[in-house]
Amino acid sequence: MGKSESQMDITEMNTPKPKKKLGWSGLEIGLAVVVLLLAIVAITMIVLYATYDDGICKTPDCIKSAARILENMDPSARPCQDFYQYACGGWLKRNVIPETSSRYSNFDILRDELEVVLKGQAGQTCPCCYLQIRPAAVPSLSLPQRQHLAGEGGGGGGGERERGLSVPTSAEMLQAALWQPMPCLSLFHQTAQRAAKLFPYLPYQQYQILHHPFFQVKITECALLGRVLSLNCSCFFLQACSAYVDFMTSVAKLIRQERNISVNESDISAQMRRVMDLEKEIANATTKSEDRNDPLLLYNKMTLAQLQKNFSLVINHKEFNWSEFINAIMSTVQINVDNTEHVIVYDPDYLLNLRSVLEKYSSRDLQNYMAWRFVMDLVNSLSRDYKDTRNAFRKALYGTTSESAVWRRCANYVNGNMESAVGRLYVEEAFAGDSKHVVEEMIADIRDVFIKTLDELPWMDAETKKRAEQKAIAIKERIGYPDEIVT
Repeated sequence: MGKSESQMDITEMNTPKPKKKLGWSGLEIGLAVVVLLLAIVAITMIVLYATYDDGICKTPDCIKSAARILENMDPSARPCQDFYQYACGGWLKRNVIPETSSRYSNFDILRDELEVVLKGQAGQTCPCCYLQIRPAAVPSLSLPQRQHLAGEGGGGGGGERERGLSVPTSAEMLQAALWQPMPCLSLFHQTAQRAAKLFPYLPYQQYQILHHPFFQVKITECALLGRVLSLNCSCFFLQACSAYVDFMTSVAKLIRQERNISVNESDISAQMRRVMDLEKEIANATTKSEDRNDPLLLYNKMTLAQLQKNFSLVINHKEFNWSEFINAIMSTVQINVDNTEHVIVYDPDYLLNLRSVLEKYSSRDLQNYMAWRFVMDLVNSLSRDYKDTRNAFRKALYGTTSESAVWRRCANYVNGNMESAVGRLYVEEAFAGDSKHVVEEMIADIRDVFIKTLDELPWMDAETKKRAEQKAIAIKERIGYPDEIVT
């Protein structure tokens, strides 16, 4: 018999409900483990990436340096065929040699930047200067005017000494029988120094004469010109030698014209060719630069008496007196030098060869040569007429077609003659903070580590280690600038 509706309801209500599952299923647990592992791996990768050092510097300075290197390279060049072009082709493309220079490098760029700094610092008007000249007027000065200014600016005014200094066109100096080289040489030196107003520093160094050799006998020359002349003006240098003679002749003509002296071009040209012949022989008597690399061979210490005995020179039938020559120069600063004073002779062979060279030439030839060497250094500071005489020679020798700006020449002149004063201006204007002291501390640390590691070297005996330590301590570092220029 079938169940009633009420019985069916009771039965359905009494039926137990299924229990809910407790915890995660296996699939859920597996997924959770995978997620956890992935999170751990991700965190680990992030930490490793943040702390990983690949050895590549990424500081701003390193990035700038790398960019500069890449900029200077030429990646289109094949390094195995032309490594120079590959490494420096970009720099060569971006930096064209100026018309005023025969070369151009990073050192020249730094020098140009230095000149700009010096112009800004040293270009200010000095309130103590009693003589001022408009810059535009300077190039128009003639040789006599320059000599007059040099006499006025040297202290003591223009006297007999200033009037006695002359290029070989005055009647007094053209008399070969009366002319002697020693007074002229010392007078040239004194006048050049007086024009630069550098004498006040010499008495300060008087104490050095008592302990160390103060005087040096060495060769100063234009390296390229000396090389040209030593090759006897052959082949490629024939044009340069011809331009050199024309340069000398043109200058001599201008000097004579300014002094209202008659001009015989053929005679002047012949005399200037004799001067060049003398210069060629002097260049060939000079020891080659590659043979002057050994400092032991260059350091030849002797007294003035020994210098006179071993390297006497006969000029115009009279022996050149080294002691008299040096004392004539030093007399301007009231310093007397006796024959026991030590000097350093850098090239004894040159002085020995020079004696035979000088004997071949007349006093007029030597007089012209001395005057020419003096005047040649003044040409760039004279009027436009004088400067133009150098154009063809400069083009043939250096390949330059233009001259540097007047302010650059002035900056270089001041820097060359007053290094300490200019150095202080540069330090105050452009030197980087405490970088000098940082480098000094670094060098001191390196020295300390070096000395400490000496004890760990088994192949050195005790005496050698001691000498090595003494040498390390004795090394004097020269970083940036001497402290004396800022104190």
